[in-house]
Amino acid sequence: MQYDLVVIGSGPGGYVGAIRASQLGLNVAVVEKSELGGICLNWGCIPTKSLLKSASVFEYLKEAESYGVKIEGETKADFEAMVQRSRGVADGMSKGIQFLLKKNKIEVINGFGKLIDNKTVEVKKEDGTSETVSAKHILLATGARSKELPNLPQDGVKVIGYRKALTLEKQPKSMIVVGSGAIGSEFAYFYNAIGTKVTLVEYLPNIVPLEDEEVSKQLGRSFKKAGIKVMTSSEVLSVDTTGDAVKAIIKSKKGEETYEADVVLSAVGITPNIEGVGLEEVGVEMENGKIKVDEFYRTSVDGIYAIGDIVPGQALAHVASAEAITCVEKIAGHTPEPINYGNIPGCTYTSPEVASVGMTEVAAKEAGYELKIGKFPFTASGKASAAGHKDGFVKLIFDAKYGELLGAHLIGANVTEMIAELVVAKKLETTGHELIKAIHPHPTMSEAIMEAAAAAYDEVIHI
Repeated sequence: MQYDLVVIGSGPGGYVGAIRASQLGLNVAVVEKSELGGICLNWGCIPTKSLLKSASVFEYLKEAESYGVKIEGETKADFEAMVQRSRGVADGMSKGIQFLLKKNKIEVINGFGKLIDNKTVEVKKEDGTSETVSAKHILLATGARSKELPNLPQDGVKVIGYRKALTLEKQPKSMIVVGSGAIGSEFAYFYNAIGTKVTLVEYLPNIVPLEDEEVSKQLGRSFKKAGIKVMTSSEVLSVDTTGDAVKAIIKSKKGEETYEADVVLSAVGITPNIEGVGLEEVGVEMENGKIKVDEFYRTSVDGIYAIGDIVPGQALAHVASAEAITCVEKIAGHTPEPINYGNIPGCTYTSPEVASVGMTEVAAKEAGYELKIGKFPFTASGKASAAGHKDGFVKLIFDAKYGELLGAHLIGANVTEMIAELVVAKKLETTGHELIKAIHPHPTMSEAIMEAAAAAYDEVIHI
């Protein structure tokens, strides 16, 4: 059958692009080798948030008396039940994607898709057979997988990646997490919260190193307070898995030391899934290990497009979705606005949560801006005090000359739900004074945004 568009991959880029293309009148098929919804839905964003919610509930129960609630008997974390719940949530969401694709009359072709030319995809089935599919346009949305380092080979038992961390048969008593980006920090928080002894190792001077330095240091303090051993400016040189425990040689400012743990989780980044999809055969141009595309995700080969983790840009689910929509709207003859990669929110679902958008303070200074910076601590927030979550703050960075919001950096309870306001503010070129005069409801955590803006202009009331 001849399709207008064939999408290879059904993650948050692939399935969203397929549905938007169908809405625009294109005849669409999706090729998927595994579960619908891709890594994010099945093995990333969604099941991890389920585990993190379980950890949050467990922590609430442990602290119940501080809220005036008495619980008789011992409170225990049922690790197997937590994992089972997370798998159930992911399975339910995957079935939801199946429903959406069917509703939008999109054909799902199971198998591994490979480019034959710019109009043809070969789909290899699990049973060894294959079929070819023709299309006017082909969108690559194949995603990424856990990155492996030569000195940290994953055996899936004692040295694991994020997929295995979601489905361990039993809770480890101790764990070394290597890498403190969103994935590493979230797993460090989860396992520590349910009673695993966690050591978090970060090569750079601060954890969550892409965040503003003040946020990174605050999360480091919160982690240490929670009992996580945080090792920055450190690296794992090697691991020995021959014994009952894993022995990791870690180099820090103190020198080389040996640490033991039941499991080592490698969370050092991701690798694009670009092998075997026919890129070299059809002549798709690469750049720094990713597919080179223009602002509408056209590759160097006419009729072939790429989005998500396999192209330059932030490797985030919502970025892949936005790129897919932009791409297919262009294919359908619309005039979409290119994505502004300077206004992409990032979230880390630890406790406290981290959320940010735009420039860090260091980046803004390096760009030559004269700055006005406002901070408002949640210790001064009535809602945060009532909720018992006073850790963290809101930090806003403005251009002193025009009042433009350059960056927003939040750490605290539920800040991942607050960041969208600041994304919209940046999109609409809102000034600091406009944020101050936008009345925020009381008592809410979001008041801290108004107060931080006011602090930048010496108008803050509550600190």
